Amino acid sequence: MISPSDRSQAVELIEEAVQNGASLAAACRETGISERTYKRWKAQSVTENSHIDRRTTCERPVPANKLSELEERQILNIAHSEKYASMPPSQIVPSLADEGIYIASESTFYRVLHKYNEQHHRGRSQTPTTRPITTHTATAPNQVYVWDITYLNGPIKGAHYYLYMISDIFSRKIIAWEVWKEESAEHASELIRRAYIAEKLALNEHPLVLHSDNGSPMKGATMLETLYALGIMPSNSRPRVSNDNAYAESLFKTVKYRPDYQPKGFATLDEARQWVHQFVEWYNNEHHHSGINFLTPAQRHSVDHGLDVLEKRKVTYELAKAAHPERWSKQTRDWSIEATVFLNPDKVEKEKEVKEEKVS
Repeated sequence: MISPSDRSQAVELIEEAVQNGASLAAACRETGISERTYKRWKAQSVTENSHIDRRTTCERPVPANKLSELEERQILNIAHSEKYASMPPSQIVPSLADEGIYIASESTFYRVLHKYNEQHHRGRSQTPTTRPITTHTATAPNQVYVWDITYLNGPIKGAHYYLYMISDIFSRKIIAWEVWKEESAEHASELIRRAYIAEKLALNEHPLVLHSDNGSPMKGATMLETLYALGIMPSNSRPRVSNDNAYAESLFKTVKYRPDYQPKGFATLDEARQWVHQFVEWYNNEHHHSGINFLTPAQRHSVDHGLDVLEKRKVTYELAKAAHPERWSKQTRDWSIEATVFLNPDKVEKEKEVKEEKVS
């Protein structure tokens, strides 16, 4: 509700603006009200000499369909009865209908129970819980990795090879990969050890976060023991939430939509490994990734080199605009890049922590 003093002040400001040459529509838009609201407030000030909002003081008729206190008590008695004590209204109402009884609709049952603070979890099952989103923040390479396993078709239908892949969410670079005939925590442990050595993670100031889904290789004792020994913090997706590891899933889609991918299967394990090797070389060093403003993952992984590339692009565009300004209606293309990357960002928290922080 807008207070009477604020209404009066708004009317005075709009009148002053109109007297000084502004249009009524523009003045109303600046104050955040419609012309119709302004005219109503102005009429009230003339006829009643006030801007009091009468919605808070007027007497309203009782709705004709309002339940009486007796009817509300009847609903509560039914919900309290031994037969229906463990049922939600969505089951109580159909059950009553089977007996030829209609008291009120499901929404009315819910509304009455809410009114008396009795709409809680009913029955012996555990109360459903909402798990927080698994999220981490990366401001440089080698802070947050994601990994997963996917199928590669084998030589015959039903036979598969398993592609293990670890990538960095900051740069999107594929850090380590391998193809095996089976999935196991032992293979995963071997892969993370290789990545640890190759990226010299022992020199990290902060512990690496390794995020994965909830598959058995990800949570196996061998894998967890390896992570703890290396000082790596494990992170897992929420149960039954497939998009909590979106970076890994997106990477696997890129793998399987390459033009030379073998949808009918790789004849041998060596053939599959050779193809993945070529893919990783292309992805890291040639693929201009849209998520990092079309740098290659290798360029972004080397932070200074990536920023130099973007600065060179910016200069190139500015020179092109200076040569033919008539061909540019707005500013040149934005070649800046976000300095912070979120795993499964929560919009509210992201706005709090990063206010469009970018580096050029």
